[in-house]
Amino acid sequence: MKLYTQDMLQILTSIHMPLALVTDPTWVFFVVLMIILFSPILLRRLRTPHIIGLILAGVMIGQHGFNIIERDRSFEIFGQVGIYFIMFLAALEMNMGSVHQYGRKGFLFGMITYCVPFALGFLAAHYLLGFGAITSVLLSCILASHTLITYPIVSRFGLSRHPVVTVSVVATAVALFVALLVLAIAVGSLQETDWRFWAFFTVKCLAYGAFIIYAYPRIGRWFLRRYDEPIMQFIFILSLVFLSAALAELAGLEGLLGAFLAGLSVNRLIPRTSPLMSYIQFVGNALFIPYFLIGVGMLIDLRVLFGDMDTIWIVVVMVLVGTFSKWLASYVMSRFSKDLKGGSLLMFGLTNAHAAGALAIVMIGTDPKVNLMDASVLNGTVMLILFSCIISSFATSEGARRLALMDTDTEENQGAWHGKCLVTYSQPDSVGLLTQLALIIRNSRIPDSLMGLTVTLNDYDGEAQGYREAQRMLEEATSVASAAEVDLKTLSRLSTNIAGGILHTIREYDCGEVMVCLTDRTTGMPKSSLGPVIDHVLEGTNREVMAVRLIVPPGTLHKVIVAVPQKAEYEAGFYKWLEHVCRMGEQLDCQLEFHAHPDTMPNIKSYMWRYHVSLRAEYIEMALWTKIISLAQRAGSDEMVVFVSARPGFISYKGSFAGLPLMIHRYFSHTSVMLLYPDQWS
Repeated sequence: MKLYTQDMLQILTSIHMPLALVTDPTWVFFVVLMIILFSPILLRRLRTPHIIGLILAGVMIGQHGFNIIERDRSFEIFGQVGIYFIMFLAALEMNMGSVHQYGRKGFLFGMITYCVPFALGFLAAHYLLGFGAITSVLLSCILASHTLITYPIVSRFGLSRHPVVTVSVVATAVALFVALLVLAIAVGSLQETDWRFWAFFTVKCLAYGAFIIYAYPRIGRWFLRRYDEPIMQFIFILSLVFLSAALAELAGLEGLLGAFLAGLSVNRLIPRTSPLMSYIQFVGNALFIPYFLIGVGMLIDLRVLFGDMDTIWIVVVMVLVGTFSKWLASYVMSRFSKDLKGGSLLMFGLTNAHAAGALAIVMIGTDPKVNLMDASVLNGTVMLILFSCIISSFATSEGARRLALMDTDTEENQGAWHGKCLVTYSQPDSVGLLTQLALIIRNSRIPDSLMGLTVTLNDYDGEAQGYREAQRMLEEATSVASAAEVDLKTLSRLSTNIAGGILHTIREYDCGEVMVCLTDRTTGMPKSSLGPVIDHVLEGTNREVMAVRLIVPPGTLHKVIVAVPQKAEYEAGFYKWLEHVCRMGEQLDCQLEFHAHPDTMPNIKSYMWRYHVSLRAEYIEMALWTKIISLAQRAGSDEMVVFVSARPGFISYKGSFAGLPLMIHRYFSHTSVMLLYPDQWS
């Protein structure tokens, strides 16, 4: 059943108000931008979450405050985009491995955080407020549903992939869906509906869900591979969000659920460190979400608190019952789950705020065709939105701060592996792909973690042309890193030997790992080596070297296959390269498939279970290294194969490693490849 929220102002503005002070669109937008700019600055001094400032600013400038700006269609449109962005970002930033691991707990918490407020709300509405059964059900749905208003606070603390947040986000979708379903049944009981209506409704919902889940990842992967312009990608993703929301409303659901489902469908296509993710977060957090919060504040009329006693009593009951029931549900869930201990306050903060879902339900109840609620319930709902958002903002901020302090390990926070990730650029067509992969692999917890390098031969005949091409490659790499909000240090060297220039940079800047481009032009015609440049780099440094050939953008990979030789665990850089592979799995949200010797596999499993338990990983024993050729049949264009090799003379080195370049050329030309040489110390 489709829910409508457009006629809200006609009910709220029953009292005649004078014309707004500011009506020119230019000045209206300027006032809104000033609020978005200065609210966080002012509230930071008061140690108050900035979300509260945006809502209170909306109260003051709205028609129920000083009537500076009229809440026109622009606030409705931008507000709708803002709430869709909140739900979309919540789904987009989730770790799908965590969803797979904590999905059942999220569903359980969703039912708890729905049933407890629903039961207490029904009793309060029926016995304390004297409403009928159907009206009490609608009021209970308002209290049971919630909106992720305070989710931006979680993102600022870097906890968007924490199990507590994952469980809360999944619970939000479950609670909202159940609330809207119960609402549809309650309203449908007042109308003449038969089994055909509900059968058609079920078919529409199933068809819609199947289309989004099946088609969106394939359409998204196809588009993102062919068009690498960030603005085009952003517009494309935004179109998918609104298409999903519109189709959800056609199916009889709420657009919020459509935006959330769109985020889940394209989650694995947009790495957290990619420029596209930065664009999405920037536009949403800078404009659309603040616009929505200001618009919510403009709906609030504080004079309700000084009105008749019946309205005040409804406000008190709704706020107290709604807040207590959500706190009780969060406490019960965290109390009986080891993974969620210490997160009850954050869970309460995320699931207590009411906004879009509550407004949608109350507008159904006050619709003349339904006529189950009056203006006093509408006013009570609006005040519930105000108080729940204020309470949730403080609870989320404090809960996120406590959880961040609990989960921070001093040693891990300094970075398990020191040094920069050095990316050497030699081919213009691989600059963007190499930079994107380096953004994923680098250790973001250490300063200046990424560095780009070009080495130009000190040849008087081609020096000028080579220097210009090197500068263009560094500019492109800087642009890609800047879009992801990462500072890329760049260096262009002149040298009589390219490998020598790379080695001097490694030693001079203490680089921890080096990424080089592996193409037909660097491997040489015989395919018996990686080429003189890479071979000399391997001989001249004991740091980790990654020779990479990417045929698709990293964000479109859905599996990373890792071939590990026997005795690899005895090398000094074993856990370092394993951590790099795990970062790829986390950032790309893809599956890891390890092929290793039976003696080596326990070391991989123990590290994964200790530090990356939420990653989707498969472990396949490979007793003979020669079986790696069979991986060519398992790998396609959507996968990357990582061959862990070694330098000659070290414990895990095998004579067959010399044939890896030829084997890659013959059998793995159709897939992305990384030939990895770990840290090795003499």
